[in-house]
Amino acid sequence: MAREGPLQLRILLLGDAGVGKSSLLRRYVEGASWADPPPSPTVGVQCYTRMLKPASGPRVKLQLWDTAGDERYRSITRSFYRNVVGVLLVFDVTNRKSFDHVEDWYQEVASLQDLNKVLFLLIGHKSDLQQSRQVTTQEAKTLAGLLGMSFLETSAKTDSNVTLAFETLACDIQKALQNGEIKVDGAWWGVRVLHSTQPPLNQRRNKPSGQCQC
Repeated sequence: MAREGPLQLRILLLGDAGVGKSSLLRRYVEGASWADPPPSPTVGVQCYTRMLKPASGPRVKLQLWDTAGDERYRSITRSFYRNVVGVLLVFDVTNRKSFDHVEDWYQEVASLQDLNKVLFLLIGHKSDLQQSRQVTTQEAKTLAGLLGMSFLETSAKTDSNVTLAFETLACDIQKALQNGEIKVDGAWWGVRVLHSTQPPLNQRRNKPSGQCQC
């Protein structure tokens, strides 16, 4: 599939309030350490970007949307479900309810999105808190299999698998594009080719994060 420029992939983080979606994003995009002030609860949605240069293929711009898990913002976050190509479904391994709600989040996306055009990755966050764990790795793997997605455990505190999570989903999306399972459609903004002139990649690396103008 010929392209004239780098790809932009729109990816959404979904899950209950307090599972650590914002911490994951800050660790990945900004390299924020656990010593930094914790992020404030997300109000509505916040957008971040990061550029990737895969070992093969064109550069990729990740447009990462952090969503509020609070029910009062649900009408706002739902409006973003239709325009994504990837979803990180995040639960807290120390919070059983957040795991029990994973399928609800999945079904919400399914009710508004063509699931042939979106890829999911299940994330069990706060894996460093082993003594407080309420959800086993095997339970999460089983659920991921039932929902047709892969599973990873992460910790923003220890930086365990954080980069791997985002880049695994990005890689899966690229493979689906190459195989023709997902197509670049001008009317669908989950994936698009960036035609506009952009600063050199090395300049963008100096500013790897921030609110995106989108």
